[in-house]
Amino acid sequence: MPWLQLTLITDRERAPLLEAALENAGALAVTLGDAGDEPQLEPPLGTTPLWGQTLVTALFAADPASRQTAETLATTLTDLQTGPPRWEAIADQAWEHTWRDDFAPTRFGERLWVCPRGQRPPSEQPDAVLIELDPGLAFGTGHHPTTALCLRWLDGTPLVGARLIDYGCGSGILAIAALKLGAAEALAVDHDPQALEATHANAAENGVTGRLRMLAPQELPVEQVDCLVANILAGPLIELAPRLAAMVRPGGRLALSGLLADQTPTVAAAYAPWFELEPPVSEEEWTLLSGRRRSIPIAAEAGPPPAAGNDK
Repeated sequence: MPWLQLTLITDRERAPLLEAALENAGALAVTLGDAGDEPQLEPPLGTTPLWGQTLVTALFAADPASRQTAETLATTLTDLQTGPPRWEAIADQAWEHTWRDDFAPTRFGERLWVCPRGQRPPSEQPDAVLIELDPGLAFGTGHHPTTALCLRWLDGTPLVGARLIDYGCGSGILAIAALKLGAAEALAVDHDPQALEATHANAAENGVTGRLRMLAPQELPVEQVDCLVANILAGPLIELAPRLAAMVRPGGRLALSGLLADQTPTVAAAYAPWFELEPPVSEEEWTLLSGRRRSIPIAAEAGPPPAAGNDK
């Protein structure tokens, strides 16, 4: 069956109202996107900002009744729009499988493979470590440079028997990778309940739920682990430096990603009091910082390890 796609332009204040109106009118899916060129690289902690000019795209069935509903809605909601509506006919396809065109088995490091569910690496590798993952919503499959950097780092890090925190877990791919690589336990931390749900589903697919705990940031116990990986953004990484440092035992390992190359010196300076940092590793414009926790910090830590807070 073909589909009818309606695209509207609005501002950030009216986008939620327009989204709700489209959903209430029977839209099968509604997505929000950037109508200009306004990247959201550093949102404030705990926020999910929209763009100044936002594209609101709705998918309707192409039958006459649905089309009439969509056309009437576009006409009656002109006060919520900052531009004319755009219509497009979309051919039918197997939507649940279209992602496979861009998601093939991919190796990260020497042993670690991320594969679509039911697929295997193209060649036999006796020591291969496989993660089966279907992409969902906004969560990662490892193909973004920040996640790829973390996966390669995990593949090259001794993890057998280790306890690990994946701070800002998203899909849970990093925690799952650590467990598949031999970690004894992983704590997947995210402020977004949908991310924790995605992590649980992906962990179940990969048979590691028994060694994985999923927590909101404020639920983290005041204890130290052997390894912590945080793939978030430079601003939150800097703000959270004392807290994340306090979670890693002396001699433990840290990996930070989600920062642009020109942000690396500032993030490194925030963690230098607690960690002996390695030279940064980069892919495209993104960078990963890693290091080992000092036994005695160069500077005093900012108070006792907090038990609450947000990661984004």
